[in-house]
Amino acid sequence: MNGLSNEEEVTRQLDFISKIRAFTEGKKLKYLVVTFGCQMNERDSEKIAGSLSRMGYDKADSEEEADIIVYNTCTVRENADKRLYGRLGVCKAYKQKNKDMLIALCGCMMQEDNVVSKIRSSYPYVDLIFGTHNIYKFPELLYSRLSGGSQIIDIWEKTDDLVEDLPSLRKYPFKTGINIMYGCDNFCTYCIVPYVRGRERSRNAIEIIREAEKAAEDGVKEIMLLGQNVNSYGKGLEDPISFAQLLKEVSKVNGIRRVRFMTSHPKDLSDELIEVIAENEKIARHVHLPLQSGSDRILKDMNRHYTKARYIELADRIRSRIPDVSITTDIIVGFPGETVPDVDDTIDVIEKVRFDGAFTFEYSKRTGTPAASMEQLEKEFVQKNFDRVLETVQRISKEQAARFAGRTMEVLIEGVDEKDPLRYTGRLSQNNVVHFPVTGAGIGDMVQVKLDECMGFYYNGTVVCP
Repeated sequence: MNGLSNEEEVTRQLDFISKIRAFTEGKKLKYLVVTFGCQMNERDSEKIAGSLSRMGYDKADSEEEADIIVYNTCTVRENADKRLYGRLGVCKAYKQKNKDMLIALCGCMMQEDNVVSKIRSSYPYVDLIFGTHNIYKFPELLYSRLSGGSQIIDIWEKTDDLVEDLPSLRKYPFKTGINIMYGCDNFCTYCIVPYVRGRERSRNAIEIIREAEKAAEDGVKEIMLLGQNVNSYGKGLEDPISFAQLLKEVSKVNGIRRVRFMTSHPKDLSDELIEVIAENEKIARHVHLPLQSGSDRILKDMNRHYTKARYIELADRIRSRIPDVSITTDIIVGFPGETVPDVDDTIDVIEKVRFDGAFTFEYSKRTGTPAASMEQLEKEFVQKNFDRVLETVQRISKEQAARFAGRTMEVLIEGVDEKDPLRYTGRLSQNNVVHFPVTGAGIGDMVQVKLDECMGFYYNGTVVCP
């Protein structure tokens, strides 16, 4: 940041936004931000959209009609890379029709040297490339591209800067994410995130609470606190504060009805956090707790720092103290060296913990991680074990969902049912989806809904008290 304070850097970027707005005046230009990846990427995209809106761009309905497209990329799995390259190929034709169209790439993929090299050689018509550490400089970089006419690449290897308070355009007016920290210090052997997001940096608690208060003033009902490992929040701050303490303070903000968080690492989830959730009804009864594997041998090779027994014991403690909690997870099948007995261990954990939902993935080799140099498994073997795990997850998740049938529970209305315009769709505190007839309440309202029928992975219900 060249020695500038957060306020000074924000002022500087706002000046570039004003200069671009003067350029766009009367031109009726449109933008589109396409997001790949996690909730943190979604939040970054809201910031990019906020800047573009302030610059005078209107949102486009498709890539073809956009005058600037920003792809916010993910590098956790290989299919995200392929999707981006496919989109860039299509955009070449759009750009030939609209010579002034700009294409910008940012996010985790851009932190990889081989990716940037490929884009420079195979997609030279990309106008702007920047990474995860300098996203706040988007207005300045875009202004430079508009002024200079040549491709701009600005990738930082690392940073200690935390620049907030730039314009943001929320995807939903009634809920939003708040970044409480950036980066990760865990270095799981399969994961590229610490290399592309950097080491852990926590935001000041006062700034986080102020952002939550501002969101409440804007009508936001639900907040999700975001970090690669929220449980390690607060390390390195001048005034240390635990994540549990931060969660407790954020839940005190007037107007906020529900507080979520993501993601928790099992090795760091404390009894203090369990107590804070149990004692505060505002905090969602949902804990996302990535397992990855149930095999002690594989967990050690993954550098996860917990065992199968410790994970099960932690899940039992959570369920014992918070009976209505929903526990969801991430599972990787096909990590190098994994055997059938290792997968059996994973299935055993699924059976014992009884996850309410799971994101289940086949292992994806990421260049630059320790696991990438390990001997990889045959795809057919991985697929067979993946199918076993998925079947178990789906069966148990369906059984878990049914436990709330017949109860009346609070639902946040998130939108109109895509299949029936006469029905709303919303979510429980536990994150289960509920569909019910449209009433006098509106999108963004909290209503009491009787869960009449469990349909496997969602409920049909009836509003009891609007």
